[in-house]
Amino acid sequence: MADHIHSSAIVDAGATLGAGTRVWHFAHVCAGAQVGAGCSLGQNVFVANDVVIGDRVKIQNNVSVYDAVTLEDDVFCGPSMVFTNVHNPRAAVERKHEYRRTRVKRGATIGANATVVCGVTVGEYAFVGAGAVVTRDVPDYALVAGVPARQIGWMSRHGERLPLRLGGNGEALCPHTGDLYLLQDGVCMRVPEAQA
Repeated sequence: MADHIHSSAIVDAGATLGAGTRVWHFAHVCAGAQVGAGCSLGQNVFVANDVVIGDRVKIQNNVSVYDAVTLEDDVFCGPSMVFTNVHNPRAAVERKHEYRRTRVKRGATIGANATVVCGVTVGEYAFVGAGAVVTRDVPDYALVAGVPARQIGWMSRHGERLPLRLGGNGEALCPHTGDLYLLQDGVCMRVPEAQA
């Protein structure tokens, strides 16, 4: 059961909230939503029915998580970032049967005011810069920014920029933890046994 639900929040009957989850002012969690343990849903957050949210997810103020979105464990959604679920919306055309699934993988960060267009996957521990518009899949550990978002670097699990060259191969240490990361043929991986 959720740890704290503010008196102004609405959690519809049937919604699942894990232990230690907090729901703040004016939030609304719909009946079919599944929210994991240890999450924080900020002020004015909306969570639709067909949504799965993992454990320890932080959703900052003014974010709507619409149908067909999955957020894996440890995802961070910055203030006022936007998800979509229809690729080509028109007010006069009903397209609820055309929702495209969006997946944000474990540990990823989406910065404030960013937009994630439906149908994409944001990779594990990827980092979407503030204000970016994500229109295609983002690789694991990638740092993307801009409109439309393009990759400008690589990030560690700790959220530190890695000194790895785009388009090259190499290795780098996270400047905070000392963890070793390998980049080969466009794929970045952390080497577990190299942890400090």
